[in-house]
Amino acid sequence: MPSKTSMTVGDRRHQLRDYLRTHRARLTPEDVGMAAGGRRRTPGLRREEVAVLAGVGVSWYTWLEQGRDINVSPEVLDAIGRALRLDGPERAHLYLLAGLNPPRDHEPPAAAVTPELRALIDGWMPRPAMLRDRHWNLLAVNDAARTVFGYGDTDHNCLISFFTNAMYRTMYVHWSAVAPEVVAAFRADAAEYLGDPGFDRVVEDLGAVSPEFVDLWARHDVGRHVQSLKAIRHPEAGDMVFDKSTLTVADHPEWRLDLYTPRPDTGTEERMARLMDPRP
Repeated sequence: MPSKTSMTVGDRRHQLRDYLRTHRARLTPEDVGMAAGGRRRTPGLRREEVAVLAGVGVSWYTWLEQGRDINVSPEVLDAIGRALRLDGPERAHLYLLAGLNPPRDHEPPAAAVTPELRALIDGWMPRPAMLRDRHWNLLAVNDAARTVFGYGDTDHNCLISFFTNAMYRTMYVHWSAVAPEVVAAFRADAAEYLGDPGFDRVVEDLGAVSPEFVDLWARHDVGRHVQSLKAIRHPEAGDMVFDKSTLTVADHPEWRLDLYTPRPDTGTEERMARLMDPRP
């Protein structure tokens, strides 16, 4: 592996461009849990799709892949590495090409969520629970939410996953009917923080890959969050119905804790128990 000092800046940018393009071409939308979205002229993921998976702006990622002189943080490189399914050595090489020192192995990430909150989310097992910020970015997800709703390592935002996670969409029984309400609720949240670029970035990134979202966003519907019913048809467990309760975190009023409870007399609790513990 070349050292950071053995290459000129121009060499690094040229190799970074080829490196990102090559790894992007190796993946398909199905590999990362996204809908294929029709016929493609070139193999692999589109730039817009990598940007959505990494949680970065489409324009910014395009500039990075073009080898432009832009600032890059370790956090963003990690997100791109996860989106492109890079392993340890591949991720280290990405750091070098971007002009940064690779992180040390086994270096723990900075914790943005308190241990108490994580314990609460994990303690909700075997029922699904998740924590999100005001932009609907996922801050913490328990194993039940991953197993029951199909969230994967590349799912970082609830709204983006709602439109782009192929497994999630397939399981959601009333997806088409609920989609307008979901978009209206996101617009209501965005209206409380006018000028917040975080909302604009989600809208821009999702609009680049989802015509359905573009159409719904253009309606300018505004709706409220309500206690809701969630019905899914899991490929292994069958039909399950949950009551969703959303709570505000006292010391972080912009965070929302979503707790899912099996609806009584639907067989959901028994099916979920078998799904989380498949032993005979």
